[in-house]
Amino acid sequence: MNDAAPAPTPAPAPRKRARVRAPELVGRGGWLNTGGTELTLADLRGKCVVLDFWTFCCINCLHVLDELRELEEKHRDTVVIVGVHSPKFVHEAEHQAVVDAVERYGVEHPVLDDPDLVTWKQYAVRAWPTLVVIDPEGYVVAQHAGEGHAHALERLVQELEAEHEAKGTLRRGDGPYVPPEPVATDLRFPGKAIALPGGNLLVSDTTRHQLVELGPDGESVVRRIGGEGQFKEPQGLALLPDGRVVVADTVHHALRAFDPVSGEIELIAGTGRQWWQGQPTSGPALEVDLSSPWDVAWWRGKVWIAMAGVHQLWTYDPETRTVEVAAGTTNEGLVDGPGAEAWFAQPSGLAATEDRLWVADSETSALRYVDAEGAVHTAVGTGLFDFGHRDGDAAQALLQHPLGVTALPDGSVAVSDTYNHALRRYDPASGEVSTLATDLREPSDAVLVGDDIVVVESARHRLTRLRLPDEAVRVEAVAHRTRRAATEVAPGMLQLDVVFQAPDGQKLDTRYGPSTRLLVSSTPPELLLTGEGTGTDLARELRLNPEIAEGVLHVSAMAASCDDDPANEYPACHMHQQDWGVPLRIVEGGAARLPLVLAGMDREES
Repeated sequence: MNDAAPAPTPAPAPRKRARVRAPELVGRGGWLNTGGTELTLADLRGKCVVLDFWTFCCINCLHVLDELRELEEKHRDTVVIVGVHSPKFVHEAEHQAVVDAVERYGVEHPVLDDPDLVTWKQYAVRAWPTLVVIDPEGYVVAQHAGEGHAHALERLVQELEAEHEAKGTLRRGDGPYVPPEPVATDLRFPGKAIALPGGNLLVSDTTRHQLVELGPDGESVVRRIGGEGQFKEPQGLALLPDGRVVVADTVHHALRAFDPVSGEIELIAGTGRQWWQGQPTSGPALEVDLSSPWDVAWWRGKVWIAMAGVHQLWTYDPETRTVEVAAGTTNEGLVDGPGAEAWFAQPSGLAATEDRLWVADSETSALRYVDAEGAVHTAVGTGLFDFGHRDGDAAQALLQHPLGVTALPDGSVAVSDTYNHALRRYDPASGEVSTLATDLREPSDAVLVGDDIVVVESARHRLTRLRLPDEAVRVEAVAHRTRRAATEVAPGMLQLDVVFQAPDGQKLDTRYGPSTRLLVSSTPPELLLTGEGTGTDLARELRLNPEIAEGVLHVSAMAASCDDDPANEYPACHMHQQDWGVPLRIVEGGAARLPLVLAGMDREES
């Protein structure tokens, strides 16, 4: 028997990383959070730089902002996170809208406003959100798309710190972030509002993490409820039959009940953790994870939840205290049909009538509804990349990222058409869309009060009372496509490669079978002759229909990796996932390969 201690296993050498010189950071909108300084990559030399390509409409981008906060704080003297704001919608290209979003979501690092997607194109980014890591010598060393990469970034940063400390190329010290001056207003980016039985209004004061009760005038502050310890960026509100108010506690991934009489706040659903693929979608409400609930509504004896983070509708049953999925597959897009087969894209507003639950489906710029049988229908909207401000017949009408919907007494609905700064109306009887009011600033909700409608003007930090007009406002029709350029591909066979490299110190988790999943579909469905469907290989050969000139390829990829430690029977595991909607244009001479980076570097392009 040998009692000598075994020799320690040497740590594996860090994987040799591909190094690509980082392109310069360019954006016509200039820099925010720098005190007016225009930054260049030379200014950031010596730091580990993480570029976060984001746009403020995107719920996954907001999740990544939260994921980065711990890294940002822990490595404040060596890491500089730079947000590169890369708009999808026309409104997001407005500089003031980016300024508002940076404050609204508590972004505490420099942000480059790139309305023309110049830097996006230079870095060959294909999805929101995408993270690119630049080492202290100015070389790109990693790229990650989607959510769930915080652990990989932490390990990579530690390696870069050690490597460049030894080489003398690491520069410690404060970064270039300069906080903006705070602004005093009673509300700060309010989200949703409801009328209380006594005539007062209750508003979710999102940026201040509170509820605010206002008098009937919509201005006088009666009381403030909660704070960051109890709410985190609350949004939707729904009045229950027992007089309590359900609150969508968005960033806490939870529902809470507020009693206006006693002032008590109770957690009723959620664990505080974000839901990920493969986790339970039903069960005791306090044991099931949720994902960014954005709005709530009482309909048919249950609380319906617009689960923006996973593109679904869920329900909470107060009798059984359980939650379950009611509609949506988690795939992002616009597909109608039975609830279990329908696709949503960041549902953000709900309104109940006797026979319909109306849904503001923000990323498809659509107005949808669920009927009494649970089937999903589209009233206005066509897909992820078509939007604008056009009235008339609903089949050709356009909205731009609506966040709220309000049922009106005549059976029609008012739509808070957020990025058009307008209040719109859809009449199911005539099938017509009209404009009720313009010159609102990012309206996110509206509530009926007598003959008036009170609009939450989120970016003006106030409620605005309007008299419901007898006639519509005349608006010049405008139609848009996404600012993101289509990818030109050749007709015939297209090689789709989802690039995934497990972070250093990890390996694919194959203990219980394949650890990757790939789902491919298209809009229109006729675009793909072969290659659609689900599989476990991250590479797939697609055949495109030569008779379809353009469309959107929908790709959803997931990979699970675990710490590569043979001595640990239960290693920590991590999920990486991303959905891409890639606009394609079929042209002779176009690309025959489409690489989408989930994590790592595309060796064929580097």
